[in-house]
Amino acid sequence: METLLLSRIQFAANISFHILFPTITIALGWALLFFKLRYNATGDDRWMEAYRFWVKIFALSFAMGVVSGITMSFQFGTNWPGFMETVGNIAGPLLAYEVLTAFFLEAVFLGIMLFGFSRVPNWVHTMATFLVAFGTMMSAFWIIILNSWMHTPQGYEMIDGVAHATDWWAIIFNPSMPYRLAHMVLASFLTVSFLIAGVSAFRWLIGGRTEGVRVAMKSAIFTAALLIPVQIYVGDMHGLNTKEYQPAKVAAMEGHWETGGNVPLLLFALPDQEARENHYEIGIPNLASFILTHHWDGEIQGLNDFVAEDGTVLHPRVAPVFWSFRIMVATGMLMLLVSWGASALMLRKRRGVEGLPKPVLYGLVGMSFSGWLATLAGWYTTEIGRQPWLVQGVLTTEQAVADVPAPMVLSTLLAYLAVYAALLAAYIFVIFYLARKMSAGEDIGTTVAPSPAAQPKAISEA
Repeated sequence: METLLLSRIQFAANISFHILFPTITIALGWALLFFKLRYNATGDDRWMEAYRFWVKIFALSFAMGVVSGITMSFQFGTNWPGFMETVGNIAGPLLAYEVLTAFFLEAVFLGIMLFGFSRVPNWVHTMATFLVAFGTMMSAFWIIILNSWMHTPQGYEMIDGVAHATDWWAIIFNPSMPYRLAHMVLASFLTVSFLIAGVSAFRWLIGGRTEGVRVAMKSAIFTAALLIPVQIYVGDMHGLNTKEYQPAKVAAMEGHWETGGNVPLLLFALPDQEARENHYEIGIPNLASFILTHHWDGEIQGLNDFVAEDGTVLHPRVAPVFWSFRIMVATGMLMLLVSWGASALMLRKRRGVEGLPKPVLYGLVGMSFSGWLATLAGWYTTEIGRQPWLVQGVLTTEQAVADVPAPMVLSTLLAYLAVYAALLAAYIFVIFYLARKMSAGEDIGTTVAPSPAAQPKAISEA
């Protein structure tokens, strides 16, 4: 295997592992803030019980995200020097803004979140929770800006083969950024909703039927049920934006080869890039045209329009984009079915969590990490769909790769994969280990905060 392909696989492996953890921390910080505000408003310890458990999962996820993010950033120099050499004047400041405005907030105030329950005034602890949640959102904001700019670059000029910023507002608010940011943030909230619902269902099944488990599971299921339709709408808007700025990606997502109208929505097909056709198509007539143009006979540009006269292919590999997109959509539809079904059962006769039968609870446990599957599938769709470009219309992947011997890249790739597999298994094990311990009534390392009314007394006694 050649250096270019191995380097791409290595970076994909690193970013696939890394993105799992910010996908959790972005929304989990706000879930913790919700639990804390409900506790402040009601003085009900069940909200603090939920906070107490999930703040540990946040800390674990944050640590994993920091370590994997540092490892990933090394590859800009070791595997992809052409990226920073060409667009470093834009990418460098955006990455620096992420560290200065986001990472410091998370790192500084995380300690107060974890250990400040009874050591600082209640309002300070609540403010620390807010600042950590805000920091995770700002981190997502700056990273999505850079990623979106790579897809729809604006506000720059090329001088001697190097990109220079001419309009930072245009760079930050590039055409795809609002859609990509909304889509990613919603994906994070859905990921966390199903994680909380699934782990809470697990605790409920093994006997940990506490009030904290009850309110966490109920809140998570209703949040998922409310957000999944919003995500479907935002995804549709994002698709229309992609059709305008990256039509080759949309053509690959749809497996559409020839420009024309009345395009069916393919439920199944085997794209054949060599023959430039699909085999065994199963589709719904005209539906792709309607979704992408809002007209049943709307015209969609085909993949064959993105082949140069010399035969150079200027569109991505079709099969990975085609299938990753369908995995993302199918997972989203399953999320819709499960969250709406569970919500309906809880609302029936107002039985709440007690209205969920065991098969539904087991289903929620099985859906615990469904957000990861949807996020990775969507990430592969958008990133593989950008090929052969690293920065659309500016820099190709081939131009940016380092001249490193293929065996060296392969050896580090195998090492990464082994370490990441072990860490991922350990991460999932620890989550369910903590769930078992808490369900058994064992203390796992934090002190419940006194109620807001008792807080001044606790401080004076300390």
